[in-house]
Amino acid sequence: MDADDATPRDRLPSLPGSHHAAIMIDRRGIVTGWSPAAHRLLGYAPAAVMGRPLSGLLASSASPSFSAVRDGWRGELTMRHEDGRRLRLPVRVSDFTRHGAGTERILTLGHPGGGTPVDEHALLDWLFTESPVALTVYDTDLRCVRQNEAMSRVMGVTQEQRMGARVDDFLTGPDTLAWENRMREVMGTGESVVGFRIRGRTPADPDQDHVFSADASLLRDRAGRVLGVCATVGDVTAQHFARERLAVLNEASLRIGSTLDVARTAQELADIAVPGVADFASVDLLEPFLHGDEPGPPTGGAELRRVAHRSVNEGAPESVVDVGYVDVYPYRAPPVRSLTARRPVVLQVTDPSVVQWFEDDPARAKSARRYGFHSFMLAPIRARGVTLGVTMFIRSGSKEPFGEDDAVLAEDLVRRAGICLDNARRYTREHTTALALQRSLLPQELPRQPALDIAFRYLPADSQFGVGGDWFDVIPLSGARVALAVGDVAGHGLHASATMGRLRTAVRTLADVDLPPDELLTHLDDLVTHLGAGEDAESGAESVDAQISGHWATCLYAIYDPVTRMFSFASAGHPPPAVLAPDGQVDFVPVTPGPPLGLGGLPFESREMELPEDSVLALYTDGLLGSRAGDLDEGLDHLRTVLAKPSNSLDSMCDTVIEAMIPDRAADDAALLVARTHALHADRVAVKDVPMDPAALAETRTWALERLALWGLEEAGFVTELVVSELVTNALRYGSPPIQLRLIKESSLICEVSDGSSTAPHLRRAPALDEGGRGLLLVVQLTRRWGTRPSPGGKTIWCEQPLPEGGETATGELGAWYGENGDGAGETF
Repeated sequence: MDADDATPRDRLPSLPGSHHAAIMIDRRGIVTGWSPAAHRLLGYAPAAVMGRPLSGLLASSASPSFSAVRDGWRGELTMRHEDGRRLRLPVRVSDFTRHGAGTERILTLGHPGGGTPVDEHALLDWLFTESPVALTVYDTDLRCVRQNEAMSRVMGVTQEQRMGARVDDFLTGPDTLAWENRMREVMGTGESVVGFRIRGRTPADPDQDHVFSADASLLRDRAGRVLGVCATVGDVTAQHFARERLAVLNEASLRIGSTLDVARTAQELADIAVPGVADFASVDLLEPFLHGDEPGPPTGGAELRRVAHRSVNEGAPESVVDVGYVDVYPYRAPPVRSLTARRPVVLQVTDPSVVQWFEDDPARAKSARRYGFHSFMLAPIRARGVTLGVTMFIRSGSKEPFGEDDAVLAEDLVRRAGICLDNARRYTREHTTALALQRSLLPQELPRQPALDIAFRYLPADSQFGVGGDWFDVIPLSGARVALAVGDVAGHGLHASATMGRLRTAVRTLADVDLPPDELLTHLDDLVTHLGAGEDAESGAESVDAQISGHWATCLYAIYDPVTRMFSFASAGHPPPAVLAPDGQVDFVPVTPGPPLGLGGLPFESREMELPEDSVLALYTDGLLGSRAGDLDEGLDHLRTVLAKPSNSLDSMCDTVIEAMIPDRAADDAALLVARTHALHADRVAVKDVPMDPAALAETRTWALERLALWGLEEAGFVTELVVSELVTNALRYGSPPIQLRLIKESSLICEVSDGSSTAPHLRRAPALDEGGRGLLLVVQLTRRWGTRPSPGGKTIWCEQPLPEGGETATGELGAWYGENGDGAGETF
């Protein structure tokens, strides 16, 4: 084998036609070009060999590997003819740089028995007449000196028409100047350019942009003088727009649906569409969809609310409908047509339906003329078989009209957005329902009572996390005591809100029984366990882990007694309460936390402590701490610091805590309950020990009347005397020592009688002729409310009556009733 340093790229003379066969292969040896002379020589049609390995046509395994030989190699090949004959043919290998594909090889074949093929003649003849690669040769002034037939087809002009012309004479677009500059760089540096993208229009298709991939290589003569540039181009319009569509869809999958907010999701769709798909895009949704319902197909016109739009013009001045406003479209308008057809509709400004639409809507027609709208594409937004609205895409100016590929892209784009919009709508509906349920179950205002000054804050979680199950309550108890409760149900959404409502109701019910904190939490734990077991049985849950993970809650229940200033409490897996002492010191109450409610099996422990008057209690849920990056101790330390800051009022203290602990959007619900303690001093509480002697009853009544006179409540003496008589008499007759009478003056007058018996009274109907059995009924009729509570040494029966106003006595009808039924002293409860 001998090599020749001269290659087809070294000289470009005007040669006569040649009949030598030419075959083009890529770096893998795959046939990419097959000349007519090769067809005549070997008998294979181009379709039979294109895309196949050249090695399949070789008759000898001793043939050279074309990936190993260098440019300019000469030799012989034994090839197989289509009819089976073997042909020994002279061959020359030449390298050729093709646009976007790198270096390929051209095999120039001679005839059997002939000499080495005249490669320059055959190669140049094939390149300029039969090669599928579009090629142009420019001189040093970048004027065309020659182009092949493939380039003539791409440009839409003949070689004669293009001789002496520059690039921009027949290629118009934004990239022509940059392409000329790159070819000048090739002449200056000698480095080739591969894969430069040019977008523009040619006489072959003057109404539509095409995208070309262009390569440029330097041309020199044998002496090394620069002759110009050889450029090859390939039309990659289809591939380019396919990649653009894929890029839009990929961006849509990443950006659309980042939140569960309908308006935000609609705006993300519009932002994706402009400018990649259209110059203007709007998202209009049916009114029933926005109200949480599933809209049906339009039967006439359609009311669509503009939720989002986007334009290449700042502020979208071409829009005739502002975001948030409703537009009513007649049944023949293109948006309604798209909704009815349930598929994208592509229209041009001259289509009869658009003309009619503009006649019906002069404002829209004026905007279209002003901004040069010429092509419209409307795609219905659908999800799960339901039509939600319509997206309108508009092109203006010099952009090509929408085509079938654009309709496919719009359908894919809007389909993805539709699922996200429907998810957002469903979530918004559930979130709104859960939030309304939660707010209806939480106390709107707290009861006024003298034992505590109360302030609270409740901060729902950010909408993307869902409504949680945090709750709190303030419950007045007997004896001027007050119960405080705060809890947190696991999970978010409607289930958490419903469970929270059940727990709050249960706590109120159990508090009315006057259970101590540990016993109340034990009953509450049983309730949560039973609720979870029942729901798991209905849903088919099998594992204990699944039950535990779905049904548990934390709770802190506390009772404050203003008479003794004792604060008793118990915790079910809840963070400890904080106490701000009058001197400004903040401490967290040492608590022995039990397990969360619903886990069962472990006891709860009550603890109590005496609080100085004007102490401030702070009860909260873990959402107040969990929003901070860090562990629980860090959150508690920060809360301690914030609570210690001076505040003018409890409300300002709540605001300070919320702002400091949750500066950003809350990831979980947060509840905060603060209470300033007050004490009922001895001047408002009177206690008398009653001996186990019926004769002590008269003395006890006299003592009670004297105490009322000391408090200035003589008007309440009649009712109080009757109540004291009934309660003390029955304690003497049916109870056991010690017996004690206590009167408390606060917002009401409280009368309590305690004894050592644990037997609780019950209200019953006494027969007409019975002498007893009406004592408790009498107490119920004379007082505002009554009850009984257990104590470690027995029980306490209590009742409350309102303080008299305006000096009126409490006799009247009650006195008459009592006179008719006897004094009732000594009657059985």
